[in-house]
This record gives sequence, C-alpha cells and structure tokens, in this order.
Amino acid sequence: MERTVPIRSSEEIELYLRTIYSLLRSSNEVRIRSLEEVHAGMNSSLHTLARENKVDVSALVYSLLRLPDCIFETQKVVLGQTPSNFVHFGYGHVEEWQEVSAKARRRRCYFNGKDTLACFIASRSDIDDVVPSLTAFQIEWNKLHNILAGVPKKLINDATPSKAETFHALSVKLGISEEELARLHAASGDNFKHILLVIAAKRADFTVQLLSGSLNDYRQATEHWWEAIENHYQDILERPVYFISSNTHSIPNLLSGFALQHTRKLADYVTHSGQAELQTEWDELKVNGSKGSKENFYYYLMKKLQNDPAGRGLLVEETAAEQSAGIERIPSIHAFDIEAEVIDISCLNFAHFDPRLLDKLCKPGSDCSFLQRSDALIINIDYPLGFAAYHLLSKIAENISSLLGVYVIGKAASLNGVRGDVVLPNVVYDEHSRNTYLFNNNFTSADIAPWLNYGTVLDNQKAVSVMGTYLQNATVMDVIYREGYTDVEMEAGPYLSAVYELFRPQRHPVNEIVNLAKLPFDLGILHYVSDTPLSKGRNLGAGSLSYYGMDSTYAVSIAVLRRIFNLEKQRLSQEN
Repeated sequence: MERTVPIRSSEEIELYLRTIYSLLRSSNEVRIRSLEEVHAGMNSSLHTLARENKVDVSALVYSLLRLPDCIFETQKVVLGQTPSNFVHFGYGHVEEWQEVSAKARRRRCYFNGKDTLACFIASRSDIDDVVPSLTAFQIEWNKLHNILAGVPKKLINDATPSKAETFHALSVKLGISEEELARLHAASGDNFKHILLVIAAKRADFTVQLLSGSLNDYRQATEHWWEAIENHYQDILERPVYFISSNTHSIPNLLSGFALQHTRKLADYVTHSGQAELQTEWDELKVNGSKGSKENFYYYLMKKLQNDPAGRGLLVEETAAEQSAGIERIPSIHAFDIEAEVIDISCLNFAHFDPRLLDKLCKPGSDCSFLQRSDALIINIDYPLGFAAYHLLSKIAENISSLLGVYVIGKAASLNGVRGDVVLPNVVYDEHSRNTYLFNNNFTSADIAPWLNYGTVLDNQKAVSVMGTYLQNATVMDVIYREGYTDVEMEAGPYLSAVYELFRPQRHPVNEIVNLAKLPFDLGILHYVSDTPLSKGRNLGAGSLSYYGMDSTYAVSIAVLRRIFNLEKQRLSQEN
C-alpha cells in the first residue's frame, strides 16, 4: 500500500487559529487590528505580500469577492448561528435588516444600514473563512489608503479601462500593473471609483464579535434547515435517497430539458445581445460541434438570458417546468444559505433529458420506463462550506429511511492539473479530524472522459480537505505535494467523517488512518479544478472559469446521474 502519513499544519497557522479563537471567546467585540500580525506571520499562499508595502491585488480581490458590497460602510461584523442568538445578544431581529450577499461566497448576511453587518454561520469553517478574509481585506485597504493619499481625485474619477493612458497612469501611482488594476476594476464593477474614494478617505478598523459558537448551536441551525425540507416534502422520511452535493443548476438543467426546449430563443439572444464573445463561441460550435458541447452552451446562455430584463419571465417558466418534472426547489433559511432540490425519479420525463444521460443506458421513448417504477428520491444540495458538510449529511442520514448513494461534486485546487480538469481522489486527508480516509471512489476516468471536451480526468489521486483557503502557506503546500497529495479542497473530509458514522457504531476517530471499505451505499467524490495555486497569480482571486468551467461541471454531473440511473435499473430488476 502507498505510504500515507498525516499532514501537519505549520506552527504559524496553528498560532493564527489559536489566536483567533482565544480572542473570539471574549463576550465583547474584537478589533481585527489585533490579528494583523499573526495573519501576516503565517505567510498565507493567498496573501504573499501581507508584510510588504505593495498592494497584494490577488488577496484584495479574493477578499472583496467574498464580502458584501456594504463592507465599505461596515465597522462591526457579528457572527451567529440562529436568529435567537442575535436577539439574545441585543441585536434584535436582524432578518428584518437589509439582506446582502457577496459575489463569490454564499453566506446569509444582513446590514443595518449604518455600520453593522450580521452574518449567519453554519460551522467553524465560516469563522475560518470570514476572519482571515476580513483581516486580509483590512491590511490591503490600509495599504491602498496610504498610497491614495498622493493620488489626485481627478485621476481616480477619470481612470477607466477604456481610457488607456489615464488607466495606466493610475496603475503607476498605485504601484501595480495594469493587469492587476483591471482585475480590481472587474471585481469592483460599477463601484470602482466609489470604492477607491472611500478607501482614500478613511482607514479600515473592523471589529468582529462571535455570538455563542457552541456545537449545539450549529446542530440547531442544521435542524432548522432540515425542518424546512421535511415540511415541504413530507414523505421524504419513507423514501430511499441518493444524496448529491453539487450546485443548483447542472442537475436540474440535465433533467428538466428546459433550456434545450428553447434553443431557437437562445440562438436569437446570441444574435441580438451584441456580445462578441458569445457570437464567436456560437459560430465555432456551429462549425465544429464536437469541440464543445452545444448543450452546455445552451445552459450557459439560458442563465445569461434570465439575468437580462428581456428574459426574466423565463425564470417562472423554468420553475414550473421543473415542478412538472418532479423537481422541487426548497429555499434555504437562516444560517444555511444552501438551497435543496428534491427530485422524484418516477416523475422525471426522460424524453426531455439531456441526450448524454441516455447514451447506452436506454432509448428515448422505450427502455427508460423503469425510471417510472422507482420509489427513490434524489436530494441535491448547493455545496456547503467546509465542516458544514458534516452537519448536513449527518442530519439528512438521521432522518431518511435508506441511503443509496453519496456523491460529492465540488471545486478544488490542483497541484498537478490545470483549470477545467477533473480530479477523482481515493485518499483524503482531513485537517479537521486529522484522519486519512481510504475509500473506493466508484468513479474512474472512463466515467467522465466521454463528456469532457476541454480538460483531463485525473483519477486515483490524493486529496487534502483544508480548514480554510487562507490557512495554507508554502511550507504546508510543499509537504502536501511531497506526500503525493495534489487535490486541495474543503468538503470531502467532513463528508467522509459523516460517512464513517453512517455505518460504524461510534463517532469518527481522530488522527487515524481510516479504511472506509464495504460501505452499504455507493460513494463518489468528484472535483473540478478551479484553482492552480502553484501557478503564479493563479489563486481564486485571479479570475473565473466562465463558460469553459461548465465543461467539467457538466461532465461530472452527467456521470453521477448516469450512475444513479444504472444503479436504479439494477435495484428495480432485483426487486422484480
């Protein structure tokens, strides 16, 4: 057997975490300034210039995308698990405040319109995410504040990418490249000038307060989330279930066929949208359809059209189409900003399926009738953050009658792949439990490759489930790579800790090598690469996957649904 050893965090990161949690034990608010030194001292791979006077644009953009826009008006951030937490500590009914959100992080937050941001947290992973992001943001804000003191306001007001000379002059004044300034501009959107002027006018001095933070409060938050699902779909307690942790778009798109029924309208949208990139890609697909999936492009276009005022009505139509196909969306409440979809397999209309689902499985209109005899449900949830995965899967398994499969689809950083690749691990080291999990991943390269147009499938890999994206440095990354771990993400380890408890009569162990052999249900973990941290400037603040990122997302989603249908075919044939 391949050598498998525990991966230890660096002393600097452990010191940082100890400092965070010791300070947050205080019943009063804590100034982020008290964390700046230990934050810089851990030498985070996402914040390499923390100690330098030069602005770290990657860290700034990364944090900016994970904090609500009202952060520029905020002075105090309050973290709590349940509405009663906020009431008990004197903040009142925060859900009556203005709801706000970040561009790249799903977390339910509310702003009081003055200076306080209240955020619901689902596990300690939210703390490990919010506090480092806020600290990095404050460090870079104050660097920019010092630099902007010598920049004329007129230059800030006039600088846009369309005015090349002025934009270049601003980048020189800020001491960053034009490419870095363009990334900051893209992340800021229409608020670019306003943000720079706010930063120029004042220094950042955030405070943070954690309300309670007990394990029991996290369990209560999870219970509230599950109650909403159970109340909406009451016979869920008696039905066998396939569990998928992925996203809210790929699975419904593949099953409902809504976008594929509106291809003419989508083609017209490309023609009249005036977006050159869309037209170029569409022309290439028409000429060489084998290079890229037309179906994936239709799904991409539908999302863009629905975000356009001319296509807003399609959102209502799509919801109705999904419901008629047995797909029920259950919105999240309170702490968990995690939508759930309950899919009744027997109600699905296989005539509307994405054709890739039926390839070699059955012929449309004939052999797929076995699906109509299924009593199984698919519970698909929007993937959670870090340790919340443990709470969610444990709660679901606690309430359903039979679990047939667990499938985890999520983003990951790869140390040996490129963005758009798919990684299939069969070893996971979990920083939370410090366990090394060995398991049979029931997916191989052959299951994904036929549906992947641009990337490569890397199976038989080793993954590390980290505690937070900022909580990694060069020392840890070097150890990870030396031990053959190439897949870095946040949820697989917590999910596997829950999996252990689903078939063993005890809580998951700590700091052990755990063999998850002979599970009584199917298991698959599939990651698509969104980040290559060993490539300079390629952290998650460097860009987005855009249309091409959908290629790997849909490839793994197709593989999971095809496996579920094949398992159902076998299960139903054995029952007859």
